[in-house]
Amino acid sequence: MTAPTATAAQTASALAWARRRSSVARFWRSYRTHRAGLFGLGALAVIALVALAAPLLAGSDVQSVTNAPGAALESPSAEFPLGTDQFGRSLLGLLVWGARISLTVGLMAAALSVAIGTLVGIVAGHFGGWFSTVIMRITDWFLVMPTLVLAIVLATVMSRSVWTVILAIGVTTWPTTARLVRAQTLAVESRPYIERATALGGGHGHIMTRHVLPNVMPLVLAQTTLGISNAILTEATLAFLGLGDPDVVSWGGMLQDAREAGAVSSGHWWYLAPPGIAIALVALAFTLCGRAVELVLNPKLGVSNR
Repeated sequence: MTAPTATAAQTASALAWARRRSSVARFWRSYRTHRAGLFGLGALAVIALVALAAPLLAGSDVQSVTNAPGAALESPSAEFPLGTDQFGRSLLGLLVWGARISLTVGLMAAALSVAIGTLVGIVAGHFGGWFSTVIMRITDWFLVMPTLVLAIVLATVMSRSVWTVILAIGVTTWPTTARLVRAQTLAVESRPYIERATALGGGHGHIMTRHVLPNVMPLVLAQTTLGISNAILTEATLAFLGLGDPDVVSWGGMLQDAREAGAVSSGHWWYLAPPGIAIALVALAFTLCGRAVELVLNPKLGVSNR
Protein backbone atom coordinates (compact mmCIF):
# COMPACT_ATOMS: atom_id res chain seq x y z
CA MET A 1 0.00 0.00 0.00
CA THR A 2 1.45 3.36 -1.03
CA ALA A 3 1.76 6.29 1.37
CA PRO A 4 -1.13 8.32 -0.16
CA THR A 5 -3.40 5.25 -0.07
CA ALA A 6 -2.50 4.53 3.56
CA THR A 7 -3.14 8.16 4.49
CA ALA A 8 -6.51 8.11 2.76
CA ALA A 9 -7.46 4.90 4.57
CA GLN A 10 -6.47 6.40 7.93
CA THR A 11 -8.46 9.55 7.15
CA ALA A 12 -11.53 7.50 6.23
CA SER A 13 -11.20 5.50 9.44
CA ALA A 14 -10.85 8.67 11.52
CA LEU A 15 -13.94 10.15 9.86
CA ALA A 16 -15.92 6.97 10.51
CA TRP A 17 -14.99 7.02 14.22
CA ALA A 18 -15.82 10.72 14.41
CA ARG A 19 -19.28 10.02 12.98
CA ARG A 20 -19.82 7.22 15.49
CA ARG A 21 -18.83 9.46 18.40
CA SER A 22 -21.12 12.17 17.10
CA SER A 23 -24.00 9.68 16.81
CA VAL A 24 -23.45 8.46 20.37
CA ALA A 25 -23.37 12.06 21.63
CA ARG A 26 -26.62 12.88 19.83
CA PHE A 27 -28.22 9.71 21.18
CA TRP A 28 -27.26 10.60 24.77
CA ARG A 29 -28.45 14.19 24.45
CA SER A 30 -31.84 12.94 23.30
CA TYR A 31 -31.97 10.06 25.79
CA ARG A 32 -31.35 12.23 28.84
CA THR A 33 -34.45 14.29 28.06
CA HIS A 34 -36.55 11.25 29.02
CA ARG A 35 -36.83 11.30 32.79
CA ALA A 36 -38.30 7.80 33.00
CA GLY A 37 -35.43 6.43 30.94
CA LEU A 38 -32.89 8.13 33.20
CA PHE A 39 -34.59 6.65 36.27
CA GLY A 40 -34.44 3.17 34.73
CA LEU A 41 -30.81 3.60 33.73
CA GLY A 42 -29.87 4.83 37.22
CA ALA A 43 -31.66 1.92 38.88
CA LEU A 44 -29.93 -0.58 36.57
CA ALA A 45 -26.53 1.00 37.26
CA VAL A 46 -27.03 0.66 41.03
CA ILE A 47 -28.24 -2.95 40.74
CA ALA A 48 -25.35 -3.87 38.43
CA LEU A 49 -22.81 -2.38 40.85
CA VAL A 50 -24.38 -4.28 43.73
CA ALA A 51 -24.25 -7.52 41.72
CA LEU A 52 -20.58 -6.99 40.79
CA ALA A 53 -19.67 -6.19 44.39
CA ALA A 54 -21.59 -9.16 45.83
CA PRO A 55 -18.45 -10.89 47.28
CA LEU A 56 -17.54 -7.68 49.11
CA LEU A 57 -21.04 -6.73 50.24
CA ALA A 58 -22.42 -10.13 51.23
CA GLY A 59 -19.37 -12.40 51.51
CA SER A 60 -18.64 -15.55 49.58
CA ASP A 61 -20.11 -17.97 52.15
CA VAL A 62 -23.60 -16.45 52.34
CA GLN A 63 -25.03 -19.35 50.30
CA SER A 64 -23.70 -22.00 52.70
CA VAL A 65 -26.42 -24.00 54.43
CA THR A 66 -24.14 -25.61 57.02
CA ASN A 67 -22.56 -22.34 58.17
CA ALA A 68 -25.71 -20.23 58.29
CA PRO A 69 -25.30 -17.45 60.88
CA GLY A 70 -28.91 -17.16 62.04
CA ALA A 71 -31.92 -19.21 63.07
CA ALA A 72 -34.54 -20.35 60.62
CA LEU A 73 -37.04 -17.76 59.42
CA GLU A 74 -35.96 -14.91 61.68
CA SER A 75 -37.87 -11.70 61.13
CA PRO A 76 -36.00 -8.55 60.02
CA SER A 77 -33.63 -7.18 62.65
CA ALA A 78 -30.48 -5.08 62.97
CA GLU A 79 -28.32 -8.16 62.33
CA PHE A 80 -30.46 -9.42 59.43
CA PRO A 81 -32.19 -6.41 57.81
CA LEU A 82 -34.36 -8.63 55.58
CA GLY A 83 -34.59 -11.61 57.94
CA THR A 84 -33.39 -15.16 57.27
CA ASP A 85 -34.55 -18.11 55.18
CA GLN A 86 -35.50 -21.59 56.37
CA PHE A 87 -31.80 -22.46 56.77
CA GLY A 88 -30.88 -19.33 58.72
CA ARG A 89 -29.11 -17.60 55.82
CA SER A 90 -29.31 -13.84 55.46
CA LEU A 91 -31.94 -12.93 52.87
CA LEU A 92 -30.16 -9.65 52.14
CA GLY A 93 -27.00 -11.55 51.18
CA LEU A 94 -28.98 -14.00 49.06
CA LEU A 95 -30.77 -11.10 47.37
CA VAL A 96 -27.43 -9.49 46.46
CA TRP A 97 -26.03 -12.74 45.05
CA GLY A 98 -29.29 -13.47 43.21
CA ALA A 99 -28.90 -10.24 41.25
CA ARG A 100 -25.94 -11.77 39.42
CA ILE A 101 -27.87 -14.74 38.05
CA SER A 102 -31.01 -12.79 37.21
CA LEU A 103 -29.12 -10.07 35.32
CA THR A 104 -26.84 -12.58 33.56
CA VAL A 105 -29.73 -14.75 32.41
CA GLY A 106 -31.75 -11.71 31.33
CA LEU A 107 -28.95 -10.17 29.29
CA MET A 108 -27.70 -13.35 27.64
CA ALA A 109 -31.13 -14.82 26.93
CA ALA A 110 -32.32 -11.56 25.39
CA ALA A 111 -29.14 -11.31 23.30
CA LEU A 112 -29.62 -14.89 22.02
CA SER A 113 -33.28 -14.28 21.26
CA VAL A 114 -32.62 -11.03 19.38
CA ALA A 115 -29.69 -12.57 17.47
CA ILE A 116 -31.87 -15.44 16.23
CA GLY A 117 -34.76 -13.13 15.42
CA THR A 118 -32.55 -10.66 13.56
CA LEU A 119 -30.94 -13.39 11.45
CA VAL A 120 -34.28 -14.98 10.57
CA GLY A 121 -35.93 -11.63 9.86
CA ILE A 122 -33.19 -10.31 7.58
CA VAL A 123 -32.85 -13.58 5.63
CA ALA A 124 -36.63 -13.93 5.20
CA GLY A 125 -37.05 -10.31 4.15
CA HIS A 126 -34.10 -10.32 1.76
CA PHE A 127 -34.72 -13.51 -0.20
CA GLY A 128 -38.52 -13.56 -0.25
CA GLY A 129 -40.45 -16.10 -2.31
CA TRP A 130 -41.22 -19.60 -1.11
CA PHE A 131 -38.15 -19.58 1.13
CA SER A 132 -39.49 -16.59 3.06
CA THR A 133 -42.95 -18.17 3.22
CA VAL A 134 -41.60 -21.36 4.80
CA ILE A 135 -39.50 -19.45 7.34
CA MET A 136 -42.37 -17.19 8.35
CA ARG A 137 -44.77 -20.11 8.75
CA ILE A 138 -42.27 -21.69 11.15
CA THR A 139 -42.02 -18.32 12.90
CA ASP A 140 -45.81 -18.12 13.16
CA TRP A 141 -45.86 -21.59 14.74
CA PHE A 142 -43.43 -20.47 17.43
CA LEU A 143 -45.38 -17.22 17.81
CA VAL A 144 -48.73 -18.86 18.56
CA MET A 145 -47.26 -21.47 20.89
CA PRO A 146 -47.12 -20.38 24.56
CA THR A 147 -43.55 -19.26 25.15
CA LEU A 148 -43.51 -20.33 28.78
CA VAL A 149 -44.77 -23.84 27.90
CA LEU A 150 -42.00 -24.30 25.33
CA ALA A 151 -39.40 -23.00 27.77
CA ILE A 152 -40.67 -25.39 30.46
CA VAL A 153 -40.43 -28.33 28.04
CA LEU A 154 -36.83 -27.47 27.09
CA ALA A 155 -35.81 -26.84 30.70
CA THR A 156 -37.37 -30.17 31.70
CA VAL A 157 -35.72 -32.40 29.07
CA MET A 158 -32.28 -30.77 29.41
CA SER A 159 -29.94 -30.70 32.37
CA ARG A 160 -30.78 -28.15 35.05
CA SER A 161 -28.26 -25.33 34.70
CA VAL A 162 -28.07 -21.61 34.05
CA TRP A 163 -27.10 -22.25 30.41
CA THR A 164 -30.18 -24.43 29.94
CA VAL A 165 -32.41 -21.62 31.19
CA ILE A 166 -30.68 -19.13 28.87
CA LEU A 167 -31.08 -21.48 25.90
CA ALA A 168 -34.70 -22.27 26.76
CA ILE A 169 -35.63 -18.59 26.90
CA GLY A 170 -33.55 -17.57 23.89
CA VAL A 171 -34.87 -20.17 21.44
CA THR A 172 -38.53 -19.60 22.36
CA THR A 173 -38.80 -15.79 22.37
CA TRP A 174 -37.31 -14.80 18.99
CA PRO A 175 -40.41 -14.80 16.70
CA THR A 176 -41.55 -11.27 17.61
CA THR A 177 -38.12 -9.86 16.76
CA ALA A 178 -38.05 -11.85 13.51
CA ARG A 179 -41.36 -10.39 12.34
CA LEU A 180 -40.35 -6.82 13.22
CA VAL A 181 -36.95 -7.15 11.53
CA ARG A 182 -38.47 -8.74 8.42
CA ALA A 183 -40.89 -5.84 8.05
CA GLN A 184 -38.07 -3.34 8.44
CA THR A 185 -35.91 -5.30 5.97
CA LEU A 186 -38.64 -5.15 3.33
CA ALA A 187 -38.90 -1.39 3.85
CA VAL A 188 -35.13 -0.91 3.57
CA GLU A 189 -34.77 -3.05 0.44
CA SER A 190 -37.41 -1.03 -1.37
CA ARG A 191 -35.16 2.04 -1.31
CA PRO A 192 -33.28 3.14 -4.45
CA TYR A 193 -29.76 2.77 -3.05
CA ILE A 194 -30.34 -0.97 -2.60
CA GLU A 195 -31.12 -1.23 -6.31
CA ARG A 196 -27.97 0.71 -7.13
CA ALA A 197 -25.87 -1.53 -4.88
CA THR A 198 -27.31 -4.61 -6.59
CA ALA A 199 -26.69 -3.15 -10.04
CA LEU A 200 -23.07 -2.46 -9.11
CA GLY A 201 -22.54 -6.13 -8.28
CA GLY A 202 -23.31 -6.27 -4.56
CA GLY A 203 -24.05 -9.84 -3.52
CA HIS A 204 -26.57 -11.10 -0.98
CA GLY A 205 -24.06 -11.00 1.88
CA HIS A 206 -22.98 -7.47 1.02
CA ILE A 207 -26.54 -6.18 0.83
CA MET A 208 -27.62 -7.81 4.09
CA THR A 209 -24.56 -6.91 6.18
CA ARG A 210 -23.56 -3.52 4.76
CA HIS A 211 -26.95 -1.99 3.96
CA VAL A 212 -29.81 -3.82 5.68
CA LEU A 213 -28.26 -4.67 9.06
CA PRO A 214 -27.13 -1.09 9.91
CA ASN A 215 -30.63 0.17 9.13
CA VAL A 216 -32.39 -2.38 11.34
CA MET A 217 -29.94 -2.05 14.25
CA PRO A 218 -31.92 0.73 16.00
CA LEU A 219 -34.95 -1.55 16.03
CA VAL A 220 -32.80 -4.45 17.25
CA LEU A 221 -31.34 -2.34 20.06
CA ALA A 222 -34.76 -1.24 21.27
CA GLN A 223 -36.07 -4.81 21.05
CA THR A 224 -33.11 -6.07 23.09
CA THR A 225 -33.67 -3.69 25.98
CA LEU A 226 -37.37 -4.50 26.01
CA GLY A 227 -36.68 -8.24 25.81
CA ILE A 228 -34.37 -8.31 28.82
CA SER A 229 -37.22 -7.62 31.24
CA ASN A 230 -39.27 -10.47 29.72
CA ALA A 231 -36.27 -12.80 29.97
CA ILE A 232 -35.78 -11.94 33.66
CA LEU A 233 -39.45 -12.60 34.38
CA THR A 234 -39.32 -15.91 32.49
CA GLU A 235 -36.18 -16.97 34.39
CA ALA A 236 -37.88 -16.15 37.66
CA THR A 237 -40.91 -18.20 36.62
CA LEU A 238 -38.80 -21.22 35.64
CA ALA A 239 -36.85 -21.01 38.89
CA PHE A 240 -40.09 -20.67 40.86
CA LEU A 241 -41.34 -23.87 39.19
CA GLY A 242 -38.15 -25.66 40.26
CA LEU A 243 -36.60 -25.77 36.78
CA GLY A 244 -33.65 -23.49 37.50
CA ASP A 245 -30.13 -24.40 38.53
CA PRO A 246 -30.29 -25.71 42.13
CA ASP A 247 -26.62 -24.85 42.73
CA VAL A 248 -27.01 -21.09 42.30
CA VAL A 249 -29.10 -18.42 43.99
CA SER A 250 -31.57 -16.44 41.91
CA TRP A 251 -34.55 -14.30 42.80
CA GLY A 252 -36.97 -16.79 41.30
CA GLY A 253 -35.25 -19.57 43.22
CA MET A 254 -35.70 -17.58 46.43
CA LEU A 255 -39.44 -17.37 45.75
CA GLN A 256 -39.54 -21.11 45.12
CA ASP A 257 -37.71 -21.77 48.41
CA ALA A 258 -40.15 -19.47 50.21
CA ARG A 259 -43.09 -21.41 48.78
CA GLU A 260 -41.58 -24.73 49.84
CA ALA A 261 -40.94 -23.35 53.34
CA GLY A 262 -44.60 -22.37 53.67
CA ALA A 263 -43.90 -18.65 53.87
CA VAL A 264 -47.26 -17.82 52.31
CA SER A 265 -49.41 -19.72 54.80
CA SER A 266 -47.24 -18.89 57.82
CA GLY A 267 -47.15 -15.15 57.14
CA HIS A 268 -43.37 -14.81 56.69
CA TRP A 269 -43.74 -11.85 54.34
CA TRP A 270 -40.06 -10.92 54.56
CA TYR A 271 -39.19 -14.12 52.71
CA LEU A 272 -41.48 -13.32 49.77
CA ALA A 273 -41.38 -9.54 49.42
CA PRO A 274 -37.66 -8.77 48.74
CA PRO A 275 -37.12 -11.07 45.70
CA GLY A 276 -40.54 -10.21 44.30
CA ILE A 277 -39.89 -6.48 44.58
CA ALA A 278 -36.39 -6.90 43.10
CA ILE A 279 -37.77 -8.76 40.06
CA ALA A 280 -40.45 -6.13 39.53
CA LEU A 281 -37.97 -3.26 39.91
CA VAL A 282 -35.44 -4.68 37.42
CA ALA A 283 -38.16 -5.53 34.90
CA LEU A 284 -39.58 -2.01 35.23
CA ALA A 285 -36.12 -0.42 34.88
CA PHE A 286 -35.33 -2.31 31.67
CA THR A 287 -38.78 -1.51 30.29
CA LEU A 288 -38.29 2.21 30.98
CA CYS A 289 -34.86 2.12 29.33
CA GLY A 290 -36.20 0.23 26.35
CA ARG A 291 -39.09 2.61 25.92
CA ALA A 292 -36.74 5.61 26.08
CA VAL A 293 -34.40 4.03 23.52
CA GLU A 294 -37.37 3.34 21.25
CA LEU A 295 -38.51 6.96 21.47
CA VAL A 296 -35.01 8.28 20.77
CA LEU A 297 -34.44 6.02 17.77
CA ASN A 298 -37.97 6.46 16.42
CA PRO A 299 -39.14 10.01 17.15
CA LYS A 300 -42.11 9.49 14.80
CA LEU A 301 -43.90 7.72 17.66
CA GLY A 302 -44.71 11.18 18.96
CA VAL A 303 -45.01 10.17 22.62
CA SER A 304 -44.25 12.86 25.13
CA ASN A 305 -41.23 12.34 27.36
CA ARG A 306 -42.70 14.33 30.21
